[in-house]
Amino acid sequence: MTYRAPLREIAFTLKSVAGLDQALATGAFPDCDDDVVGAVLEAAGQFSQDVLAPLNRPGDQAGAHYANGAVTAAPGFADAYRQFAAGGWLGLAAPVHAGGQGLPKALELAAYETVHAANMAFGLCPMLSLAAIEALEEHGTEAQKATYLTRLVSGEWTGAMVLTEPHAGSDLGALTATAVPDGDGTYALTGQKIFITWGDHDATDNIVHLVLARLPDAPPGPKGISLFLAPKFLVKPDGTLGDRNAFRPVGVEHKLGIHASPTCVMSYEGATAELVGRPNEGLSHMFVMMNAARLAVGMEGVGIAERAYQAALAYALDRRQGRSAFTGQAGAPIFDHPDVRRMLGVMKARIAAARAICLSCGVAADLARHAPDEEARRHWKGREDLLTPIAKAWSTDVGVEVASMGVQVHGGMGFIEETGAAQHYRDARIAPIYEGTNGIQAMDLVGRKLGQDGGASARAIISEMKADLARLPRLYAGKPVERLKAGIEAVEDATLWLLDAKADPSRAADVLAGADAYLRLMGDVIGGWLLARGALEAWAELDAGQGDPTFLEGRIALYELYAANVLGHASSRLAAVGQGGVLLQRLTPEVLAG
Repeated sequence: MTYRAPLREIAFTLKSVAGLDQALATGAFPDCDDDVVGAVLEAAGQFSQDVLAPLNRPGDQAGAHYANGAVTAAPGFADAYRQFAAGGWLGLAAPVHAGGQGLPKALELAAYETVHAANMAFGLCPMLSLAAIEALEEHGTEAQKATYLTRLVSGEWTGAMVLTEPHAGSDLGALTATAVPDGDGTYALTGQKIFITWGDHDATDNIVHLVLARLPDAPPGPKGISLFLAPKFLVKPDGTLGDRNAFRPVGVEHKLGIHASPTCVMSYEGATAELVGRPNEGLSHMFVMMNAARLAVGMEGVGIAERAYQAALAYALDRRQGRSAFTGQAGAPIFDHPDVRRMLGVMKARIAAARAICLSCGVAADLARHAPDEEARRHWKGREDLLTPIAKAWSTDVGVEVASMGVQVHGGMGFIEETGAAQHYRDARIAPIYEGTNGIQAMDLVGRKLGQDGGASARAIISEMKADLARLPRLYAGKPVERLKAGIEAVEDATLWLLDAKADPSRAADVLAGADAYLRLMGDVIGGWLLARGALEAWAELDAGQGDPTFLEGRIALYELYAANVLGHASSRLAAVGQGGVLLQRLTPEVLAG
């Protein structure tokens, strides 16, 4: 089935839930107003629907192709990328001085939801370029910005993030790639890297690799890693391309999904590279790129979930079987079976919650940079840091769960490739793994983000949730209010328990044993809070006689459905947070082997 960009859903979430107006009020985006937001979303949706979505299924079937040391993109992808670059989509939130449009990060995220939904494999290419843009903007030299940043922003060249080695996956401190000074300010880069997304292709003339490697005198472990820039083709002083650099793909991985995204094994054989930022601080520099990519991957989860949901809804309305439980009609569409309708409703509610979390994180990122005073910027930076691992992990889990439910709605036909439901499920499954597994996101949340300000950011979000909870009885009575209240209390109890446990080094295992449950609890409850906020905004518009009543009433019903089907799990999540490390220690290999 075809993809339709849910522009009204996205715009409502961006403005009425995530609070884009707060970012616009800073004055940092003078060229951005409601008309610009609407025009950007409309154009993004149109391009995604018309150009990218038709390539999704053929790209999955054909895949990227490797031969003779070079990678060719799936049919149609190179031309689509050139159209994408010509449309200025790489420069939405990039700085104006680098040729970008200087629009809010949150708006960029919202536009890219449609890209990821239409064609997840395609979206990975510009997503990595956007992350490279942020890293070079913050840590690149003026010469590097002049040579590489402007061409990444224009889309003339693409970027690649190069971290993983065969023996060093999530443990980057174990990587062994080396960079030896050449004596002329450049370095000779040597080593092998794996899982390099869009590391080679034929869609652009040049590819800018940002690579982690070690200097000869580097200390061991993560404190001895530096960040280097290596272009596929060397760049002459006049900006034209010179000789091919000494690195190449040696193959592409054969994957469960995202077949049209070339995942390359790269070999660097004394490649010419430049140092980015300070020696031995490459990991912190790379985290600029990684954090940008993590939030983008969260949005990717939203996109693939939306695509799977739309396919399931269309099938449920078309497929006829059995008698309607609502009208008694024989040969009714399966949409009229309560369990099918329940699944579709839960899918939509989870997508809306994930979308709200990701876009709220994007608004926090904009305010962390542009709020009017240092205290406010510190507050919003804390909010961005807290939400980033939740946005990445919770939203990508939603992508998998919704895609799986999409297969279920299709029934046996969902297990058949021709319907497309299976592809959505296969594609979605990578998102909880790359850019730091979701287990790592949970460890980051409890190990770094929760305690970096003594828990102030978590307490602030709890206070905001309580304030909106106090307004909720205007709209609902009974369970919808009680379940959010119980969820907020569970978040507060879990937060206090973890902060207390973190203060005792001997309880490190207890903290990490509860990390996954805490992230899931935070995602469930923050997602519910944001849906409740959306319901309150919808009610206010209805009360004022504004907007489309059907859409707004749907927002009110959506929160109630979410409260019934998701928020009810808060108590079990809280119990899992406090399970402690001792229980897990008892699960020895012998016990688990049975």
